[in-house]
Amino acid sequence: MKVNRLLLLFLFIAPLHGQTRPRARDLGITIGSIPTGPLDAITDVAGIRVGHTTITRGDSINTGITAILPHGGNPFRDKVPAAIVVGNGFGKLAGSTQVNELGELESPIVLTCTLCVPRAADAVLTWLLNLPGNEDVRSANPVVAETNDGYLNDIRARPITETDVLSAINGAASGPVAEGSVGAGRGTVAFGWKGGIGTSSRKLPAASGGWTVGVLVRRNALLIFMSVELQLNAVNLALVAFSRQAGNLTGQVLAFFSMVVAAAEVVVGLAIIVSLYRKRHSSDVDDARLLKW
Repeated sequence: MKVNRLLLLFLFIAPLHGQTRPRARDLGITIGSIPTGPLDAITDVAGIRVGHTTITRGDSINTGITAILPHGGNPFRDKVPAAIVVGNGFGKLAGSTQVNELGELESPIVLTCTLCVPRAADAVLTWLLNLPGNEDVRSANPVVAETNDGYLNDIRARPITETDVLSAINGAASGPVAEGSVGAGRGTVAFGWKGGIGTSSRKLPAASGGWTVGVLVRRNALLIFMSVELQLNAVNLALVAFSRQAGNLTGQVLAFFSMVVAAAEVVVGLAIIVSLYRKRHSSDVDDARLLKW
């Protein structure tokens, strides 16, 4: 029996919690009023699996692979509804055109470093073509996203291999998700601080459909305006999805509430950038690390 699932992948700039450190809720910090799923992770969405391969060699190789699978079956034969929103992208995201054209995802979502996208995409194709039942497949659409981890990683070495990608995919599992400097988050930075992988979830009330929304974040040094644009685009997707599933105004109210939150973050972002510009006469992201005091 084919089960239709709605996978909403929101890329937000959010606080990162290292794997060996307590999470915000462990410290009594509650964000928002909507309850989390049991794991407070993207894997609270039924069927979602996440796997990492972390690549560290010497003092110059710090990168990796993170794979997100929509379910435990054959994603090519059991496609899931999907959409991709790009904010200020440089065009290195692979596979987005077909997803938005057909509204379907037929592969794992793989995250890696910028210059590793072609190798990762080829490895995903190897995995898809070798799945039982795909012997007659002559076209498949791997989805691979990236961030530039060149500050902590010798990105020109393009150190990932097909084995690394297959390890992340085949090792993907439900349950708790490793966070911090793991997988594709190994070499990421954020305004002078260490970036990495984070995850969370929210369980909507029954009146709004009872849906679980999962999020996986890879935080890197993105400009505040870029993150705000991604948030607003994600809210637009939420507006359509929640309204359609709820069949009433409840979903719209929830989405507009999210837009209010995003608008508040715009104000905060503007204040930070104005403050930085007044002090440094620059809005360069490299100068933003000075704000950590």
